[in-house]
Formats: sequence, structure tokens, C-alpha cells
Amino acid sequence: MGTITILPETTKNPITLMGARAGCCWNANITDDGKNYKRGLDCIKSGHGRVMEYPNVEMIIDGYSAKTIREYYTHIIGASRLQASTRYIDYSKGEGFGYITPQSINNDEDVAATWHGIMRYINTYIQHLINNGVPVEDATMLLPLAYCTKMVDKRSLRSLIEMSRVRMCSRAYWEYRELFKDICNALREYSDEWKWIVDNLFHAKCDEVGYCTESKSCGRKPKRK
Repeated sequence: MGTITILPETTKNPITLMGARAGCCWNANITDDGKNYKRGLDCIKSGHGRVMEYPNVEMIIDGYSAKTIREYYTHIIGASRLQASTRYIDYSKGEGFGYITPQSINNDEDVAATWHGIMRYINTYIQHLINNGVPVEDATMLLPLAYCTKMVDKRSLRSLIEMSRVRMCSRAYWEYRELFKDICNALREYSDEWKWIVDNLFHAKCDEVGYCTESKSCGRKPKRK
């Protein structure tokens, strides 16, 4: 599976920062980090979502499928992204492009052999096209949605919280759930304040409202009446 690298530009103490920004609203003392932290917690518990837009998260997301990264791109609020280029990177060099294999395919040896064979076939013909003068940017049109890509992502805490509501749902695509779990684990290790945020604020929508809001429910929570 892929890896998440939290970049040093990420806010180290997001709760303290939120408290400092909120303190400006009523001319409070924002030089005391202890008071800022308490004020930040109060903002979170009071549901003051605007201050959650100040903590910054910057990370490298590497080794997840283009299929899942395409879904990641739907979360556009408070975000900016750069993705590895299919115009200039020759994914057929060396061992070829990396790709994700779902467990449903790995469960059957014959099916898995077919899957890996198709991937090798695609890579061979991407190289064939390039060797015969087709530009890399055109030859890579053959890349499957399973190929692994790399992205630099920048977004606010509020954006990540909103993402958790739908991507930590048990009905979200399995690879996206793994991706978001990896993001959670990386942020937990970044600082104690991030650990508190992940453990207390990142969860599925049903855990937030107490019932399932989806028309098709997994059954973990009761449906809204």
C-alpha cells in the first residue's frame, strides 16, 4: 500500500493556533499558548468551524491508485494539489508502472494471474508505442486506473474533517478507507495535538449525528426515521 509523508509546513499545534486566531475576535491575550489551547478546544466543542480553516496540512500521498486519487480530487474545499505528470514521466521504464491489486483479485490465483498479465501487457505496449515515436503524453493514455500515482496535497483541518465524514464510512471504497487511515496514523505521529484531533474529530458521519444518513446503509447505525 502507499505512504503518507507529513511535510514540515504542516501546523504543528493546530488547537493552539485555532485558539490564537479566535482570540483576536475579542482582543484576548494570544501570547499565552496555554490559554490559546484552552480557547481552541472550546471553539472545537462549540462547533466554531471557521477557526478549523487556519491549521494547514501539507503531505505527499504516494503509491495509491489513480482511481482513488480521482475520488480524492472531489474534495475541493480548502485544498490545493499537484499530481505526478503523465505527460512527462515515462511509466514504462524499468519494471514499469506500479499498480494496486484488490484483495478480491488476490483471493483467486487464476484471477490474479490474469490481472498481473494484463498489467504487464499494458506496460509492454506503452513502451512499444514510445519506442515507435509516440510521445509519452500520448502513450500513457493506456495507463489503467489501478496504476499508482503520487500527489502533493495541501488543505485545511476543516477540509479533512469533512472528508472523514464520508471516507471513514464503511461503504466508502476500500482503498480510500485505507488511504484515510494512513493519513490519520501519519498525523497522530506528527504531534500530540494532531493525535487528539484525529482521535476525537475524524469519524464517519453516522458517528457524528447518531444515525445513518445514506439511502443504502451498512447497518452499523439505525436509519433516520
